Amino acid sequence: MKWRNIAIASLLIVTLLGGCKGADNELKPEPTKEPTAEDAIGAYLADWQKQDFAGMYGLLTPEARTGMTEQQFAERYGKIYQGIRADKLAVTNVSPAPSATPEASPSATAGPVVQKFQYDVRMETVAGPVEFKHEGTARKTQDGEAMMWRIDWDPSMIFPDMKAGDKVRVQTVRSDRGEIVDRTGEGLAVNGRAPQLGIVPGKLGEAADAVKAQVAKKLGITVQDIDRKLGASWVKPELFVPIGIIDEADMDEFQNVPGISFQEKKMRMYPLGEAAAHLTGYVGEINAEELEKRKDKGYKTGDTIGKAGLEQVLEDRLRGTDGVIVTIDDSAGQRKSVLAEKPAVPGESFQLSIDGNLQKTIYQEVKADAASAAALQPKTGEVLALVSSPSYDPNAFVRGLASGQYAAWNDDPLHPFLNRFSKGYAPGSSFKIVTAAIGLDAKTLDPNEAVQISGLKWTKDGSWGNYYVKRVHAVNPVDLSKALTYSDNIYFAQAALKLGKDKFASEAANFGIGEAIPLVYPMAKSQLSNKGILSDIQLADSGYGQGQVTMTSLHVALAFSAIVNQGNIAYPRLTLDEDPAAPKVWKAGAMTQETADILKADLVKAVASPEGVGHGASVAGAAIAGKTGTAELKATKGGEGQENGWFVGFDANDPKLLLSVMVENVKGRGGSGYVTPKVKHIFEQTMKQAK
Repeated sequence: MKWRNIAIASLLIVTLLGGCKGADNELKPEPTKEPTAEDAIGAYLADWQKQDFAGMYGLLTPEARTGMTEQQFAERYGKIYQGIRADKLAVTNVSPAPSATPEASPSATAGPVVQKFQYDVRMETVAGPVEFKHEGTARKTQDGEAMMWRIDWDPSMIFPDMKAGDKVRVQTVRSDRGEIVDRTGEGLAVNGRAPQLGIVPGKLGEAADAVKAQVAKKLGITVQDIDRKLGASWVKPELFVPIGIIDEADMDEFQNVPGISFQEKKMRMYPLGEAAAHLTGYVGEINAEELEKRKDKGYKTGDTIGKAGLEQVLEDRLRGTDGVIVTIDDSAGQRKSVLAEKPAVPGESFQLSIDGNLQKTIYQEVKADAASAAALQPKTGEVLALVSSPSYDPNAFVRGLASGQYAAWNDDPLHPFLNRFSKGYAPGSSFKIVTAAIGLDAKTLDPNEAVQISGLKWTKDGSWGNYYVKRVHAVNPVDLSKALTYSDNIYFAQAALKLGKDKFASEAANFGIGEAIPLVYPMAKSQLSNKGILSDIQLADSGYGQGQVTMTSLHVALAFSAIVNQGNIAYPRLTLDEDPAAPKVWKAGAMTQETADILKADLVKAVASPEGVGHGASVAGAAIAGKTGTAELKATKGGEGQENGWFVGFDANDPKLLLSVMVENVKGRGGSGYVTPKVKHIFEQTMKQAK
């Protein structure tokens, strides 16, 4: 018998016969060749390769077809192949089985009635390639009125390990999401486990109402919330119905409570909670809008996705790649064999430059206020803290929000969901170091010049109409050191006017004003103006951080880093695994070293002086160099409006920490004087922890 690697269809061979028979010439066909075992095997394997399951069924022995209709046969193959996403099916190397001896018919003239054959199968699946060798049997059997070669089929011809009652199962192996840790390895957003309280409805008994009330109280939800979960279409009396996550310490309360059970649940955890909520963000189940945007990236209903903060910003890198395993399970659900497996690939993890202890310390100081804060290691540019308050607990979104909790946060007039550290604010007098640096380097400002300024109000000339610049302290004369100590708005307004709007704007750009901060976490761009500085009034106001100037607390801190770094602004870093060859300087020569030294000395005096507005930040044993700021947000000059207080500073003797803190609504609470004690406490706590 001749074997080929492709299926063989039966051929009708017609031969044209010549010659005369009697008076007529007739063409008589050659008798049709009797189909062979090879023909049946080839046709069956060809149909299999095309996934023509109806054609395959027609080539089975009557015994193999018994108890299984063509539809059932086709559906079984179809469901299996569809489930595993079978593709590129190839049946090759078809040949007689090595040990096969054709089984002869009882009739000596009838020839063999059984032929065993072997073949190789390869297909692509959702879990990778599946390959196997197998044997089959072709049998000459009575099919209708004729003796025909047919295939003795059994479930092993789907996959060799399969038997009747077995099932092919496709399981997703969930990948681990990458974790986010601080500079010491302490968790910020990590994978953990927590006890999940559930109810087995059939075991509640007569105590059902009391048990549900007890659970609702503990979880901060309503009984109606529980009833909705118990009323889901999939729920059966004997099944565990998850209700909510509780603390391990609370599990004892539910021991021996009828119907209550626990399962361990994998979940995302945020150890710093509110203190780092806006930085880490949180994860949640993907919604329809997100799914539509990301369906081409393999997301599906029920998947977890970053909803805010770094969880959202780093989503594509934190998210791992799920694995898939295709198995054969027996009728009892026990695994018999693995057909193919694609391992899960965990997401990328990140170690931040953030100091978790400092993050908590800052948050504790400002959590009662609407505030923004940033902390830097000014020499390296490492971001040590990014704080926004008030805040919310990101764990609540993962564990399940208590009834009314979201509404309470959402309706809070202080807007705890607002990420303030990523927003731009008028920097007020903290911006004066920029104006001073530009003036010093442009030689339009002499630090030793005693400028004569009388009174608390000043106007350039009659062209300003009723507009004026106001200061708090009537000091006269004023040099740069006094101007910084007393935070003299008039001095810096005049300094900006001496520069002129073009020079002021071009030199401010050296501080990164108008640029995006090169950080993985997106921040609002700073600005000097909306559409350019259009008047001397706007220029004067810009000189002391008002007008239309806006900066994030981080950008203000970066500007101050130039004072520590001989005039260079450090390149900000939020992760510790960045390319070591990356630039160490963001803005080289934002100011000269001479100017940086002058400003450092003056800022130390500004805090050390008992008369200085920043004296509240003075720390014993340290040389805090800093600048306060009070930004007024008013619709009209002299009108009522909000005031935001700033303090930005560092220890000139040991500049490892540069703090930039802004608190909203300080009017009537001491202005920037409300902020300085908070900064002092932060410095003191940090120094204490360092010992």
